[in-house]
Amino acid sequence: MYELLRKQNKPQRILLVEGYMDVIALHQFGIHYAVATLGTATSKAHLELLFRFSSELVFCFDGDAAGVEAAWRAMDAAMPCLKGGRQVRIMLLPQGSDPDSLIREIGVNEFVVRIFSATTLSEYFFEKMTANLDLKFIEGRAGLVEKARPYLDKLPGGVYRDLMFARLKELSQ
Repeated sequence: MYELLRKQNKPQRILLVEGYMDVIALHQFGIHYAVATLGTATSKAHLELLFRFSSELVFCFDGDAAGVEAAWRAMDAAMPCLKGGRQVRIMLLPQGSDPDSLIREIGVNEFVVRIFSATTLSEYFFEKMTANLDLKFIEGRAGLVEKARPYLDKLPGGVYRDLMFARLKELSQ
């Protein structure tokens, strides 16, 4: 974080990766807005700190099972922080890739394109919530509401919360 803020005190976005080696590799390729939580799970405190400096966070996690789980936990930790124009995007890397290996494989320009096209938190959330549910049936729609509501209840009051609940209502009919 110290190095990031030395380069830019208000970065447009902050890329959150899993490990410090990823931060170092990305920095070597000119991506100076990456940080890592250094082996600890991303917490609300981490996110509140990051949101002090940027309104957009991109979670960039490996495509393996641990990365998918880390992305979900980070998304859950972000829910209470999403207010006042703050935005979170999720960038899951291909299976077997980490930021260091992927940027070497596809190059900086393509890596940056992937950052810019990362999935919004809302899209990621509802995609995960509806997986394995058959929304053609009341049972599937009820299951969606039961699964999603505890997460959405964590959102602070405001337009984003209202829109997330509206999307849940739309999906559950």
